[in-house]
Amino acid sequence: MLRGDGRLNHDLDNDDHGPKDACGVFGVWAPGEEVSKLTYFGLFALQHRGQESAGIAVSNGDRIMVFKDMGLVSQVFDETTLNSLTGYLAIGHNRYSTTGASVWDNAQPTFVATPSGGLALAHNGNLTNTSELEAWLVERHGPEVPHKVGLDSTSDTALVSALMATYAQGGTHAAALAVLPRLEGAFCFTFMDEKALYAARDRHGIRPLVLGRLDRGWVVASETAALDIVGATFIREIEPGELITIDAAGLRSERFAEPDPKGCLFEYVYLARPDTIISDRRIHTVRNEIGRTLAFEQPADADMVIPTPESGIPAAIGYAEASGIPYRLGLVRNAYVGRTFIQPSQTIRQLGIRLKLNPLKDVIQGKRLVVVDDSIVRGNTQRALVKMLREAGAAEVHVRISSPPVEWPCFYGIDFATRAELIAPGLDVDQICRSIGADSLGYISLEGLVASTGIASKKLCKACFDGKYPVAIPENAMVQGCERVND
Repeated sequence: MLRGDGRLNHDLDNDDHGPKDACGVFGVWAPGEEVSKLTYFGLFALQHRGQESAGIAVSNGDRIMVFKDMGLVSQVFDETTLNSLTGYLAIGHNRYSTTGASVWDNAQPTFVATPSGGLALAHNGNLTNTSELEAWLVERHGPEVPHKVGLDSTSDTALVSALMATYAQGGTHAAALAVLPRLEGAFCFTFMDEKALYAARDRHGIRPLVLGRLDRGWVVASETAALDIVGATFIREIEPGELITIDAAGLRSERFAEPDPKGCLFEYVYLARPDTIISDRRIHTVRNEIGRTLAFEQPADADMVIPTPESGIPAAIGYAEASGIPYRLGLVRNAYVGRTFIQPSQTIRQLGIRLKLNPLKDVIQGKRLVVVDDSIVRGNTQRALVKMLREAGAAEVHVRISSPPVEWPCFYGIDFATRAELIAPGLDVDQICRSIGADSLGYISLEGLVASTGIASKKLCKACFDGKYPVAIPENAMVQGCERVND
């Protein structure tokens, strides 16, 4: 099964990274504004959703120009490049960091020529019926389809672009209405032709997508934080199953599929920025509440609560408030650890987590610590963290996790390990605690997590926790994602 990032679901790097979202998308229609720079800053706000590649497509009404490359937004674009991307509408894309898929061909936005002009498209998510879509494309064009429609990438994004190109005789809008209802899985699209900006969200609304207003135009983005950074006013979320068109005639909205909301629960735990709003709730506020619930469900006798920066901070604050245990910063994060083109030496690599975090020995020495983190994937990071804290003089280390055990892979755009590589399916909580070397370990319950969001359980995708997938998964992909190793 193809992914929105161009990888098979089971093609993983060797690092014990946390869960990562596939991508961030941005779009702007604003005559009279420097849309390439607005898009640059929008992508900058969405950098946490993808650090492998970045790209921007801009139209001046007559032609579309695309610039994309590997690296962070600030590495890909400079003043000269942005000044050359002139126009009044644009889309942008961040793609997340992997090893196996680190190729330029899979960078976005994609671009294809169509009978009515050009089409650029950016995608966040993961389609689950790519085999059917590939057969549909071959049926329309024959076995030479890659050469006919420019399908030069392995991503499902390129596949959607190629399909839309085959229906574009009647224009981009008609092509979208022909193709979007056939897509299954998770997708948020921003796409454009020479004259109009479009945005669409799958009928389950698994990944977030929002609409904002500028004085002279409109903005769409993966998160409200991107609206804030470009000075746009948040209007509303783009609804599940909704297609939005923005051009000189204004903004128009229509349904291409019956909505059945299943928003990703993990956005609330980790993926979204804390200053983002989803379903009318600030993520920072939700994570504070998650921490309070965690303190109620998993108390600890300790001297201080410390977070794992940055993702554990809001929940740790909530835990401290609810428990009455003082909150302290016991770990300092290296703010510049992100994508790097310089590989560490073997000596530095062996230091592992110290590349990212360093303990404040004077703060934690002799103290009983509650360490709040967002999740445990394989367990290697927590194991190294606990060891580092003990070496720094901590008397006790009690780990508290603001999500339930991650037991199932995600097929909707988050990079989790296969089930064989996840630590939770093979061990109970006590065994995991012993494995990471903590004095105690406690997870929030799934019921407690859902209650903390304020969202009805039936409107959330919780598949990585309970294995109940709201969109059918192809059997071969399920086998690859859930394959167990022999004991």
